[in-house]
Amino acid sequence: MTKTYSYNYDEYEAGRGAATMVEDILADPEFPQVTEVAIGNWGSAYEESCQKILDGIVEAAERFSHVEKLFVGDMDFEECEVSWILQGDYSKIWAAMPQLKELTIKGSEDLTLGQICHENLESLTIICGGLPSDVIQEIEKAQLPNLKKLLLYMGSDNYGFDGNEDTVRRLLAGACFPKLEYLGIVDSEIQDELTKVVLESKFMGQIHTLDLSCGTLSDVGGQLLLEALPRFPNIKKLDVHYHFLSEGMMKQLEGLPLEADVSGRNKADHYQGEVYRYAMLTE
Repeated sequence: MTKTYSYNYDEYEAGRGAATMVEDILADPEFPQVTEVAIGNWGSAYEESCQKILDGIVEAAERFSHVEKLFVGDMDFEECEVSWILQGDYSKIWAAMPQLKELTIKGSEDLTLGQICHENLESLTIICGGLPSDVIQEIEKAQLPNLKKLLLYMGSDNYGFDGNEDTVRRLLAGACFPKLEYLGIVDSEIQDELTKVVLESKFMGQIHTLDLSCGTLSDVGGQLLLEALPRFPNIKKLDVHYHFLSEGMMKQLEGLPLEADVSGRNKADHYQGEVYRYAMLTE
């Protein structure tokens, strides 16, 4: 059973917020049957972080022991822009929720993952306008022996991404995820450069899904994919939706012996001799 817990404006004005969220979740008579918990707007996510929610889950760990999937920050831009969402410190969540299989985090402001060590986590997704390099380094050092899916939104340097292609190269070289099947390095303003990094990584020989979507992928990156992917018959799906590929390149990628999502073509902006391409999700 899946359920989303969030507050609307009136509830926030009446005094609900991050400090009351866990209390209200535990008071829900349906909660013991809920295995997938999504936490939406806790009232004023751009002014107050979710730390009290995370602390409350840790304190009530036994009562959350049936929860296998957790999404913190499940809200749209009308509730709070992704770059404004104040996240928190997840350091104690790993030990408090050993049964957790999927963790999705939206927002990267004030985000800390700590020392990641978890035997059962199978999926880690971070959706944000810009992923800080210190968080990327925490993922690089993570002990996640059963991780099958890693999906990271890199975003823009205007909204938190302070790294470059070498940052992602170090992540993929240093990380040890022996069961990884789905690798997503997405939503980047340097998607061509990151495509090259990913294609050179050790994970290419083991994954079945390669996700390079939502970024500024152009024919430069498309050509790299055309040349490299035939060497990896283990890859069954390529996702590059939302891109800046030419129609010709799209057709060539669709001709590869795999499932290819090349939907969502965009056209670059031109201004005073400069070419501008934008990732899908930044602010």
